[in-house]
Amino acid sequence: MIRVLIADDQTLIRIGLKVLLESENGFEIVGEAADGREAVAMARSLRPDVVLMDIRMPNMDGLAALREIAADPSLRDTRVIMLTTFEIDEYIFEALREGASGFLVKDSEPGDVLRAISAAVQGGSLLSPSVTRRVIEEFAGRAAPAPQAHRLDALTAREVEILGLVAKGMSNDEIAAHLFVSPATVRTHVSRAMTKLGARDRAQLVVIAYQAGLVR
Repeated sequence: MIRVLIADDQTLIRIGLKVLLESENGFEIVGEAADGREAVAMARSLRPDVVLMDIRMPNMDGLAALREIAADPSLRDTRVIMLTTFEIDEYIFEALREGASGFLVKDSEPGDVLRAISAAVQGGSLLSPSVTRRVIEEFAGRAAPAPQAHRLDALTAREVEILGLVAKGMSNDEIAAHLFVSPATVRTHVSRAMTKLGARDRAQLVVIAYQAGLVR
């Protein structure tokens, strides 16, 4: 059972997401928050698997709430998916850099929402496949320099190659087909790259690749 916390200042959005998830097996709504401050408090008390977090909220916005959750060691297993009204939102790349596992446009298809949440728990995808690649391309060049340079020389040549393909938005299956290897082999390389680079999930691998200049 995937435990989900919904954080959005719009009541209709919260209701819509709650109805969608409660109609499916495998999902449980553990709480609803109307602003970022409430979302952080509820995340700490409820320990959800996933927080669906609106970017723009009163009192404390979604980015500030994301930073607090990502910085809290007790919430290291909680994944945050940012919600946005627009496909191209100026805060998307910053959200990924700050530790979000991805994002969803609020009018996403129901199936995309369900797959996004499941993928975030597994650390396996950047989510919203219809728009993710465009957002990365649009905002990657605006990323602030990393506080410390990521040493890609800690990776093997194959891991660097696969990191570059991950940063281009390719799935494990697509990378496997491209390199003529098995998806299991790709998963192993991705997992090792995450460990060596200290990345929480696949989304942060993409950010690291852009900040290190591996992909432009």
